[in-house]
Amino acid sequence: MPTADRRSTRHSSAKSLAIFSLLILALAVAACGSAAGIFQNVGDNLQGDGGPAPVGGSSGEGDDGSGGGERPASLADQRIIKTGEISLEVPDVTTAVARVRAMALDLGGYVGGSQSGTRDEAATLTLRIPANTFDEAISRLHALDGDVVIEATQEQDVTSTVVDLEARIANLQASETQYRLLLGQAVKIEDILAVQTRLDDVRGQIEQLQAQHKELTGLADLSTLTVTLIPTALQQAAGSWDPGKTVSDAFASLVDVGQAIGDGGIWFAIVWLPVLIGLGIVVLLVWRFVPGLRSRVPREPKV
Repeated sequence: MPTADRRSTRHSSAKSLAIFSLLILALAVAACGSAAGIFQNVGDNLQGDGGPAPVGGSSGEGDDGSGGGERPASLADQRIIKTGEISLEVPDVTTAVARVRAMALDLGGYVGGSQSGTRDEAATLTLRIPANTFDEAISRLHALDGDVVIEATQEQDVTSTVVDLEARIANLQASETQYRLLLGQAVKIEDILAVQTRLDDVRGQIEQLQAQHKELTGLADLSTLTVTLIPTALQQAAGSWDPGKTVSDAFASLVDVGQAIGDGGIWFAIVWLPVLIGLGIVVLLVWRFVPGLRSRVPREPKV
């Protein structure tokens, strides 16, 4: 019996040591950004019948001495974020807004936001349209009944960023698979907790990278085009004259003039009038009581 107990103890210790070794190996591999191939080989050995192809889609052609092994993306695989802004003077803003909305729907997009003013009758629309129709949308806006005042476009190539995110997600998903395998083999509570902690951390990283990937691909798939429509100068001049407003402004000016006159009278009565009265009294007293002052004044000769 003691011999059997020692064998059982050695067997349990060996199993725990093996699980701990696998955990250390998985942690080391997960810390390396290029560990996808290693995880795939481990999966192949565990399954015994050949698993999925290594990350990146290479099939024995990666060791051609080309360096990092990354292939340049083709034009079809490029991810480019296109944004633009265009302002037009149009004779009828309402009609132009309707045509721009219809154009966005016709191109397979939608109006992400709009803003219009009641004072200057201008309108701004934010269009989200497929990237492959961006240039066509610009051309259609040029064809509207109006003049282009401002036009600006910008393109940002995010292909390398998207490819990098996809590779990192694939690597982390491979790590997640290995951690789940280790979790199923773990016996000790400390081993289970350690593997579960790493598994939760990897899952959080995957979700964060997937959100970034979704945002970038969404911006690349649907371009953003801001369209501002303003009435022509002739229409603004014709619609700016309002007799009622002119009369109201005239009365307001008259009230302002009356207020200015009233303010001046108040200032004169309170400030300047007492000063002038005081000066007059001083002059009169000097004239009356200073000896010889009146004798210096030349008198008219008597006839």
